[in-house]
Amino acid sequence: MTQIIIITDLDGTLLHPVTYSFDEALPALELIRARRIPLVLCSSKTRAEIETYRARLENRDPFVSENGGGVFIPEGYFHFPVEGELRNEYRVITLGRPYSEVREVFRDVQKRAGIAIRGFGDMDAVEVARIAGMELSDAEMAKERDFDEPFLFEEGEKRGGVFLKAVEEAGLHWTQGRFYHILGDHDKGKAVKILKGYYERARGDVKTIGLGDSFNDLPLLKSVDYPVLVQKEDGSYEERIALPRLIKARGIGPAGWNEAVMALIRGISR
Repeated sequence: MTQIIIITDLDGTLLHPVTYSFDEALPALELIRARRIPLVLCSSKTRAEIETYRARLENRDPFVSENGGGVFIPEGYFHFPVEGELRNEYRVITLGRPYSEVREVFRDVQKRAGIAIRGFGDMDAVEVARIAGMELSDAEMAKERDFDEPFLFEEGEKRGGVFLKAVEEAGLHWTQGRFYHILGDHDKGKAVKILKGYYERARGDVKTIGLGDSFNDLPLLKSVDYPVLVQKEDGSYEERIALPRLIKARGIGPAGWNEAVMALIRGISR
């Protein structure tokens, strides 16, 4: 029997873009649990943030942090050894550059470009909570970064292209979700391919469903068999994502997520 694997973004996808609730996705989550389908959380969030949602979701599957910077596989999850350093209960495959290096380049480019930009490293938890609409405790976890730096343009994005080009010339990369991010040579797609390889080795024939809502989800969606794009808060779809097999879910965040996942599970399982 074909094994389904679901890989999903969190903010704006499984989680509502304003409330951060996944209540509208509960029917699909129950179906996933009943059928023992792995649910891989693949987010720009930090390890600490994702672990919080794994607990709320009663999730025990691998996860991907900070736009693909780290792949966390629970020790003993697969019946064979996997690569990565053992940290607490996980085997961690590191794809990203250390946060300290990313911050150093960020500050250097910021000074040379002369553009007013603030990263999470320039803010305290109170400010992060305010701009992201988070609880203070969640903002504190959002600052526990390992691989990438979220940032915003304080005076709008009029000269943003100058900064982003300078980031690339400095040997780093950038992407965009709710915030812009500066990061090393990693993305969600590279992390997904690693996990897909392990699942194929463990379970044979697998079909992957990937769900996202933003530009930073494009590598993820390119790497799965069934790419799903959910609607943003205003009902629009990310216009920079256009794939031949793209499924556009009808519904904002978890509402669209729920509809698409229910339909795909039932369709693939026939």
